[in-house]
Amino acid sequence: MQPNEKIKFFDMLSDVMSYYKQDASEFMLGVFWDACKGVEYEQVCKAINSHVKDPDKGQFAPKVADIVRLLIGTKTDRSALAWGRVYESLCTVGAYQDVVFDDPAIHAAIADCGGWVKMCRSDTKDLSYLQHRFTQSYQAYVNRGDFEYPKVLIGDRATDDLFAKRGLKPPKPVLIGDKKKAEEIYLLG
Repeated sequence: MQPNEKIKFFDMLSDVMSYYKQDASEFMLGVFWDACKGVEYEQVCKAINSHVKDPDKGQFAPKVADIVRLLIGTKTDRSALAWGRVYESLCTVGAYQDVVFDDPAIHAAIADCGGWVKMCRSDTKDLSYLQHRFTQSYQAYVNRGDFEYPKVLIGDRATDDLFAKRGLKPPKPVLIGDKKKAEEIYLLG
């Protein structure tokens, strides 16, 4: 949300709390704002509407965690989705190309699992173990917040020096997911 949407957000949230016969304190509004400010206003409204309509949880006033869960999912949800993206890339991109995902936690978790090439060359019978190991590592990095990660996951290809000796530029890594975010990961890693 944009800073100019703060009043509109506070008014909407106050109306929601009024529906549940709850007060909207400054502290509560600030906590909600801090948790939701990185998301579009329309998405927040949609998440609140989903909460209100939920037959199990909608009978109670929304808490920040309820809305965040609806907006970005649980850590388990996100790690499962991340594994899906990694698995698809293992199958489509393969071990011979460098890759850059749009999520630094994916990079860190793949590094923990032995790297891109090792994951690509894992035996099919070991995939469930690899998935478990990846998702556990991914969740740990998401919990940590700040962490180091490789800017690119190196494939099994010739070294950049060999390309330079032959007067060639090394191949660019394959960007996976949101191209703009993947480029940021590459620059910041």
